[in-house]
Amino acid sequence: MSLRVALVTGAGSGVGQAAAMALGADGWTVVAAGRRLDRLAATVELVTETGGSAAAIAADVADSESVVALFERIQHDHGRLDLLFNNAGTRSPAAAVDEISLEDWQRVIDVNVTGSFLCAQAAVAMMKAQQPSGGRIINNGSISAQVPRLYTTPYTVTKHAITGLTKSLALEGRAIGITCGQIDIGNARTDMTAKASSGIHQADGTLGVEPTFDAAHAGRAVAYMASLPADTNVLSMTVMANEMPFIGRG
Repeated sequence: MSLRVALVTGAGSGVGQAAAMALGADGWTVVAAGRRLDRLAATVELVTETGGSAAAIAADVADSESVVALFERIQHDHGRLDLLFNNAGTRSPAAAVDEISLEDWQRVIDVNVTGSFLCAQAAVAMMKAQQPSGGRIINNGSISAQVPRLYTTPYTVTKHAITGLTKSLALEGRAIGITCGQIDIGNARTDMTAKASSGIHQADGTLGVEPTFDAAHAGRAVAYMASLPADTNVLSMTVMANEMPFIGRG
């Protein structure tokens, strides 16, 4: 089997780590990127323990120079990129829209939207130029890309933007052999959802503890999307805790 190189951003924990492990188990050479090398090292160890191949590169997706350096390193080390899992993301503290600081708003936009764009832009350029050309981009949306939660305006806006990015990349990619899809995840069991163990704001304003599911299943879903041939695409997939309050009226 020829070398298949996958870049996973935000790979130091949660869904990113789960995806890196699933891709490694499927034979991908995984580049684990994120801001904290100690967490990335743990991900690399988990991938290699199961027979996979992985390396860590420190990068901040919201910093254009850092993204350029990341892709130059991938080019140098591997000579190509076949998959980008655009996973890195953040959120702001829960707050009503009139109480959100501009600083918090901008930070979420910078990471979730600009960071995803910068990585997608660099990936497209690399995939177009390599031989054989082409590749796949999977964007991590959220069920917030479909419906909002209370007091999460910055995060919700960014995830709606990711859907626009996904569809634009999917359309432009047709002519150049690049496939793009999106995975929307609801309540995977990660550090982020653990912080909400005391309750999450429901549509009626009350707090409720919601069901979660093993993030490994989200990782496997990403690996499935990545396994498809170039002429096949999952444009949108929702993976969620079955009993979470998502389907139905709030």
